[in-house]
Amino acid sequence: MSNFKSGFVTIVGRPNVGKSTLMNHIIGQKIAITSNKPQTTRNRIQTVYTDEEVGQIVFLDTPGMHQAKNKLGEYMMSAAKSTINDVDLILWLIEPDTKVGAGDKKIAELLSTVDAPVILVINKIDMADGAKVGETIQAFKDLCNFIEVVPVSALHGEGCDDLLSTIFKHLPEGPAFYDEETVTNQTLREITAEIIREKSLHALNDEVPHGIAIAIDTMKERPGKKAMWDIEATIICEKTSHKGIIIGKGGAMIKKIGTNSRYEIEKLLDAKVNLKLFVKVKKDWRDSDYELKNFGYKKEDL
Repeated sequence: MSNFKSGFVTIVGRPNVGKSTLMNHIIGQKIAITSNKPQTTRNRIQTVYTDEEVGQIVFLDTPGMHQAKNKLGEYMMSAAKSTINDVDLILWLIEPDTKVGAGDKKIAELLSTVDAPVILVINKIDMADGAKVGETIQAFKDLCNFIEVVPVSALHGEGCDDLLSTIFKHLPEGPAFYDEETVTNQTLREITAEIIREKSLHALNDEVPHGIAIAIDTMKERPGKKAMWDIEATIICEKTSHKGIIIGKGGAMIKKIGTNSRYEIEKLLDAKVNLKLFVKVKKDWRDSDYELKNFGYKKEDL
């Protein structure tokens, strides 16, 4: 196909600016989990957007840039940094904010070391007026040599078509990397585990979520005409006190997490789901190389 464009695009930014929400909206389905808590995305998640007439974009969603406090944090920063060296285009996602923070300066410093062109994407414009957006552009314009500035609302989809057009404009001509049916490199088990982690993030208070991981123990489709899956998963936490919070009074919290998770997983699998959740304590797993590898956070894969 003549003039077909394709390339790799990464989305960088501070935690909680809406990177996963933007990617989910563009793809048109949920791939990356979202929450209002920082460091929700832990791995490098790959999604594929294909327009048969125009081209194909392979998006790499990375963990938010932050100061690492443990080995998991170090892994997340390695995932974010290794990604920006392997792409054709970088989207730097920010919120309408007239102040340039220390985290933003660190990102600008990092981006100054790479060759890929950078588009500044101002998200959450539904929460700011035009003047604030204009002031944000003024505050950020000298931090980096941006090739374009695109305002969007990832939550409502405003400006997302403009963003796609802008991305395609700057990608090279080339063949598709994946067939048009492919939307992610994540397996069903990985997405299922992430859904359970998302629902846990939503339900639990601030000190618990960072210390949890999800292990899918079994995930089997029942034989028969009616689509039905049996899933057993364990929520791993770092402290015995956290285990009590996750289970909740009379099992109320884990029931809530299970109900909310099952609803999303049933949409994902387009089938009924029998979900059983367990809770296990693994002290300081975020600082254990062995446990990090067990949960799929492998530096050698980056």
